[in-house]
Amino acid sequence: MRLIGRIRRHRRIRKKIIGTPQRPRLCVFRSNRHIYAQLIDDTKGVVLCGVSSIGLNTQGKKKTEIALEVGKKIGEIALNKGIKCVCFDRAGYKYHGRVKALAEGARQSGLKF
Repeated sequence: MRLIGRIRRHRRIRKKIIGTPQRPRLCVFRSNRHIYAQLIDDTKGVVLCGVSSIGLNTQGKKKTEIALEVGKKIGEIALNKGIKCVCFDRAGYKYHGRVKALAEGARQSGLKF
């Protein structure tokens, strides 16, 4: 039932949030082991860049610390591409824990929501 509720919340959120080339959508996906972040331009239907915790050195770190690193990395990549503002799409997850840590990491690197 939780997955069905999350998908329903995600659809409701996606009706309101649209990524543009100037302000792409920062979409978060969270699995049990990893966390993923993508910058998406919805007008063209293109993923501009993406980062996941799979390629990072995660040994001995907590999941929230890993999410913070993923947020910092996506922020650095976005700034290198000239993107300064994004709209945050939490994909139906609560703004808590790993999702919040990823958002804070992106803010620390210089992205504005």
